[in-house]
Amino acid sequence: MTIILYHSPKSSASRRVRLCLEEKGLSYEAHVIDLGKQEQHGDAYLKINPMGVVPTILHEGRPLHESSTICEYLDAAFPDPPLRPADPYDLGLMRNWIRYVDGLITNLIRFNWRHGLAKQAAKMTDAELEEMIRNVPSAERKEAWRRAARQPYTEAELDESRGNLLAMLDRMEAMMTNGALIGGSYGLADIATAPFVRRIEEEIAPDALSSRPKCAEWWEALTARPAYGRADFGPFVD
Repeated sequence: MTIILYHSPKSSASRRVRLCLEEKGLSYEAHVIDLGKQEQHGDAYLKINPMGVVPTILHEGRPLHESSTICEYLDAAFPDPPLRPADPYDLGLMRNWIRYVDGLITNLIRFNWRHGLAKQAAKMTDAELEEMIRNVPSAERKEAWRRAARQPYTEAELDESRGNLLAMLDRMEAMMTNGALIGGSYGLADIATAPFVRRIEEEIAPDALSSRPKCAEWWEALTARPAYGRADFGPFVD
């Protein structure tokens, strides 16, 4: 029943899966993938995750990627304590919410990549940059890397992304019930959203929670959970 987790400490998707594992009380063997060294695009890692992204889990030797899929799988494979709603309608709401949150990842990346890729690539020649991204599996993602490396996101683009993430908080404020996002109890919807809120309150819009009391109470309760402390949501910026 061994679980192996390939992850990166600051990756939002990795944080999500670590929090799920800790909430489930599952033992796992953790292997850090160094994104700065492009280990996610190395031959060894691409054999278990052809997408070249983190995280990936191996359970009984079988690989699985995509953080939302991993979390649902873990809750199905290890049902106690349950983190999905028992009510089928609430389960549908949970999946729709997580899909919505996942669709906001580009907004988060605009802030995150300027601390890592942009600084690293600024020291590279164009030839060195192309060599670094040579093994990126998709043409679309290669272009995204080139854009982040050579054309830093403008303040207008960052403001647009900040607005999209604040709109997520507004939706959370309106839907919160009994201190939880779906069905009135803590679960995968809350876990999926936590890495986004961590970056918002850390850097993107530090004062945003103060005007959203339900979100602020939710965040205070979530960050007080023992599993959160073990899941390593440390500072993104050193």
